[in-house]
Formats: sequence, C-alpha cells, structure tokens
Amino acid sequence: MSQVHARTCHICEANCGLLVEVEGRDILSIRGNPDHVLSRGHICPKGTAIADLQDDPDRLHKPLKKVDGAWQEIGWETAFQEIATKLKDLKQAGAKPAMYMGNPSAHDYGISTQVSTLRRAIGLKNIYSASTLDQIPHHVVQYRMYGHVSLAPVPDIDRCQYLVIIGGNPAASNGSIWTVPDFKKRVKEMQARDGKLIVVDPRRTETAKLADAHHFVKPGTDTALLIGILKSVFDNGLADIARIQDIMDDSWSAIEPAIAGFDMDQLAAYCGISVEDIQDIATQLAADQPAAIYGRMGVSVCEFGTLNQWLIQVINIATGNLDREGGTMVAEPALDTINLVGRGSVRTVETVRGEMPVIMGELPTITLADELLREDEERIRSLFVITGNPVLSSPDGAKLDRALEKLDLMVSFDMYVTETSCHADYILPPCGPLEKDHYPFFFGPLAIRNYASYSPAIFDIPEGEKADWEIIAELAREILATDGQDVPNIREPRDVLDNMLQSSPAGLTLAEVEAAPNGIDLGALRPCMADRLMTEDKQIQCAHPDFLAELERFGSALHNEQPDSLRLIGRRHVRQNNSWLHNSRRLAKGPNRCTLMIHPDDAASQGLENGDIATVTSRVNSVDIVVEVTDDVMAGVVSIPHGFGHGREGVKLAVAQENPGVSINDLTDPEAFDPLSGNAVLNAIPVTVKAVASVH
Repeated sequence: MSQVHARTCHICEANCGLLVEVEGRDILSIRGNPDHVLSRGHICPKGTAIADLQDDPDRLHKPLKKVDGAWQEIGWETAFQEIATKLKDLKQAGAKPAMYMGNPSAHDYGISTQVSTLRRAIGLKNIYSASTLDQIPHHVVQYRMYGHVSLAPVPDIDRCQYLVIIGGNPAASNGSIWTVPDFKKRVKEMQARDGKLIVVDPRRTETAKLADAHHFVKPGTDTALLIGILKSVFDNGLADIARIQDIMDDSWSAIEPAIAGFDMDQLAAYCGISVEDIQDIATQLAADQPAAIYGRMGVSVCEFGTLNQWLIQVINIATGNLDREGGTMVAEPALDTINLVGRGSVRTVETVRGEMPVIMGELPTITLADELLREDEERIRSLFVITGNPVLSSPDGAKLDRALEKLDLMVSFDMYVTETSCHADYILPPCGPLEKDHYPFFFGPLAIRNYASYSPAIFDIPEGEKADWEIIAELAREILATDGQDVPNIREPRDVLDNMLQSSPAGLTLAEVEAAPNGIDLGALRPCMADRLMTEDKQIQCAHPDFLAELERFGSALHNEQPDSLRLIGRRHVRQNNSWLHNSRRLAKGPNRCTLMIHPDDAASQGLENGDIATVTSRVNSVDIVVEVTDDVMAGVVSIPHGFGHGREGVKLAVAQENPGVSINDLTDPEAFDPLSGNAVLNAIPVTVKAVASVH
C-alpha cells in the first residue's frame, strides 16, 4: 500500500513543501503540497527530480579509493583510518591542509552541526567555499551595517507595491538570499493590487518577462545605475529616513555629499539606462507606497559587488523602505541563527596573491588554484571537498583542474564521481536524499514569512551506508584519535536542532515542529530592526569608510575607456541548480540549454546563425559552443549557462555526459575580483566570438 509523506524540498533556497508518494522504497510521485505554510502548493521541476537523485544508478553507495588510477570500493573504517594516517604524516611534515565547502552543504543542516569538529581535527583556520563565488558581498555589507553577516533584509513581496529587481532571476531560482517560493504567483498577486515589478538585467530573463518594465543594462555597470537612483532621491528632496532615524548612526550625513559630485548624464551613458528612467525608478521607490529594491548575482559577481550591495541597502533606507511592511525587513525565524551563532568576521590574510579579504573565515576561492600550485612550504598539499564541484564553479576551472593533480591527499564527500571528485584519492558518499531528515537551517532568516518546517527521513538508510553528518563526525573522531587528541562525543543533529529551536524566541520543540507536517506559520514579517541589530551600539552603521572609499574608486573608473568587446554573462534555468542536477534525465530532457545566447546584430557581424558552432575566447581560455541567436540578450552581450562542462576525463555521470556542454568558468578570470570581499568576477567578462563551422 502506498504512503504519502509531506516533505520540504532540499534542493534550493525556496524550501517548497512536497508530497512524496511511495510504496516500499519505490517513489510513485512527487507533487506540490497545497497546505504548506510557505510554498502554497508550488513546485518546480527540480522537486520532482529528487526521485532521480535517490535512484540514480551513477550514485555511489560505498567509499572509493583510487589505486593506480582506478577506483576500488573499501570499507568505511579502512577509509577513515587510511585518511587519518596520511593526514597525520602530512601534518608532521609541515604540509598545509585546506577545505572547500560547496553549495549543497548549506542545504543539509546535519553537515552544519558537525563540520566545525572536522575543521578542528584537520587543523584548519580558514576554508574555501562557494560563498566567495557568488554571495560574499551581501555578508560584508550586512556585517558592516547591521552587525551580523547573516542579518539580511529581504523584500516583503506579499505587501509590496513597487519592486525593483536588479541582476536577479527569482522566476528561475525561486529566490537567492531571499526564500520566496511561488514567486510567479506572488508577482501576479502584486500586479492584481496595482503593484509593479521592474527588472534591470542585460538579458530578458524569465523574471523580466513577468515584469511591468524591463531595462537592459550594460553588464558590470549597475553601480552607475544605483548611484543615479540614490542621487535622484537626494537631489529631488525625496529622502525620508524618519521611520528608522533613531537607529541610524551619524555616518548617514556623509553619504549625500559623497554622491553629489556624480553627473547624471555620465552615469546614464555608462550603464545604458536613460536619466529619465533612472529618475522615474527613484521617484517610484520614494513615493507614498511600500517599495523595495533587491539585487542578486548580477550585481554581486562583479568588480564593485560589495559597493553595489551597500548602495541597495542605502537606497532602501533613503526611500523609507527599510524595516517597513511591503519594503525590506529581517525575519524572526523559528530557529534564530542570528542570535545563536557568532556575528561573523571581516578581516584580511596574506596569500600568494597578496593580502586578501577573509569573510566568515572563508578565503576567496579565486586564490585556491594558486595556493595549490605555489612552490614553497605554504603550498596546500591536502584538500577536503564537502559536496562541492569547484572545477566547474570557480574561475578558470581548467587551471584548478590541473592544480588538483598536485595534491598529496584529496578527500571528496560526494555522491558522484564529478569533475572535481574524480581527482580525489578517496570519495566518501552520503546516503540518498530521502534517507535524511531536513530543516531549512540557513534559510529561515531569509524567508518572506516566519515559519518552521521539519521533514523526517522517508526511507531507512541501507546497511553499509551513512548520512553526511555521520561520515564527517566519524572521520573527525578518527583523525583526532590518530593524532592523540581528545575525541568528543558525537551530538546527533536532531538533538542540536531541538536545542536551537528551544533556545530561539518562538520556543518550539522539534517534536512540535515534526508534528506539523505542513509547517508552522509564525506570521508575516514585521518591522523589528531595532531589536535585531547586532552592532556594538545598536545603530545601523550607514557609511563604513571602506564603502565611501570604494565609491570614490568607482568615480575614477567612470572615466576609463570601455574595451570594445563583447561581454559574457551567465544564466540559470529553472531545471538547473549549478552543476549537480544534470544527471537527472527528467531535467536534462528537452532542447539543448547549454548554448551561447547572442544578439542578432552581433551574430550577423560574425556570420553566425542558429545552430552554428562558435569559439568564445577570454583572456584565460577558449571554448566551442552552439549558437542561439536571440534578442533576449542586449547587443554587445553574450550568455552561457552556469554548471555545464561534463565532458572532462574521469567523470562518471552518464546522463550529464550525453550533453556535456561547456563550462562558462573555463572563460572567467581569477585575476578579477571585488577587493572588499574577494568575490569572484563572473559577470561582464570581455570575450571575442568567432565562427568555427556551420551545421547547416
């Protein structure tokens, strides 16, 4: 007899409610849960693909060890002992270890409860992670302004009347640094109450196609637009800070003079959006209506990413929309990580590339390949990769691909042999996704409502397999024991979760949350910034000197000549999630999505037509890719999706390799980065495009 289990999807930040129907260990169907308190029945194709992950014949079930270039299955205890012994020998020789944590680790709360013990066992002070490839500017701004790296105001879309999205595509992502399931319907509901959605993007994205207005913007120039909006607010006397003036520090007075010297015509020419349109956006944001401006990947993964995120916060403050219903507000989630974990940190450290920012203890991933290739005693010689695939996700992935071969010890915690884990000496695979419980540990503080939702495992873990947290905890214990250090008792994630829930203001127990399979609704967001601030003086630190200095640096950059070349941007699709869903046949089917989008005028100038093959060349590399001619990208811009490139030797992903595509990050440049955060520049990459051959 079949059973239906309510569950929260773990794949992306939306955390949609699912109904999973099973019979025994067979998955009969996965559909949206209409009673889920946050997602209201919404489901995207990724949710149904959980069945493909669970039953994938390419998924690993036993630890693997590489012997003479070939994989051999070994036992868990043997794997742990061998890794611990090899690591001890390397540490005694003075070898430097490192760790990289990938995106999926943020969606598995069990990993979060154990990884600090493994870091201590390995002897790590800092780590690398996917955060420095796409979101670290957010954390720098939140730390400097609000006192905590994760205190993030998010748009209250359900009560908003004018929403501006710059460089974000929540119609495909379901939100990013913003948990907003059922986004399309929420936009339609906003428009039904006469609200407006405005999208600014070099591509006519899925979100742009829902919008009331879409403005093309030259890639990498959003800073000029944001300064123009803020200057228009100040120059036209539209600033209104009365709502939160009592919690703003004196540095607010430094912002208007710092903006005053910019010329609106120059800003407009630089970004490609008219003065009139910039002023109209400013006027609407400052009008007597709840409004918000939100920016994501497009404004983060560029040279001035941190400055952009600061300007967005300042615009929301200046227009009276921070800490306002229908504007942007911070959440009060059932599990309040803001008050339960440290505030984070922002500092610098010396690397082979010179002094670089370290945010939350995370080193910029743009430096990883260089640290693997350096020729002194500081070279990284052992690397532990937890659910990550940096060969496809970090700039100049081909360089990192080569650098990984220099390691003396590499351990991957991964369910597949991927472009990265194929370099490992050991692969430690976790059990299937439906054999683990789930709680949105990091995403409650980013959600559009305050809520709680816990999902127990649907299936038992098969004999001989382990959950991620068990692998991490047991390896940590073995390393500590081998080193002769004290070995802590393992605290099961459920117990940690229960304690954290009870320690949060809502005071829920895990049993209470588990008893509510559709989740517990704790109400709409409310103005609460005064209570949530974590700065020393409980004031918003409006204008940190670093931000003002960066503003001045951008002013100087405005006078630089723009190179006459095409600009490369990335993109994502609702059927994709970075690199780790391409082995799902139901998601991979359909038209080829790894194409070079190019405007008809640019295609004509190179003699290119739909279906032709073009060579795209950047400073670091070249790739050959199928051409898709479309006016969905503006002239002067080309786009390649993120996460492809599965044709590398040693990869064991049968479905993904049927249409391997190319990796955009074989073209991105690790020499380019945001100096305030160390974030990689993945946007506005100068490239040339040339015809290779026609298939007509």
